Amino acid sequence: MEQVIQTVNKTDAEKRIPVLRLEIDYELATLHDAMLSEDLQAMNESKKKLEVLRKEFLVLKM
Repeated sequence: MEQVIQTVNKTDAEKRIPVLRLEIDYELATLHDAMLSEDLQAMNESKKKLEVLRKEFLVLKM
């Protein structure tokens, strides 16, 4: 049973990683736009979102 759960979790992670990469790319574009417009609030929000996405990505890659 434990092996089945691990297999399901691995499959879910494999599906989530490409989506997560797209989310990171989108948030980086959002951060870039905020930097160009010198919007400090938007920059900080994007940085916080990127930090959360980065942590999730690192967990999934292990």
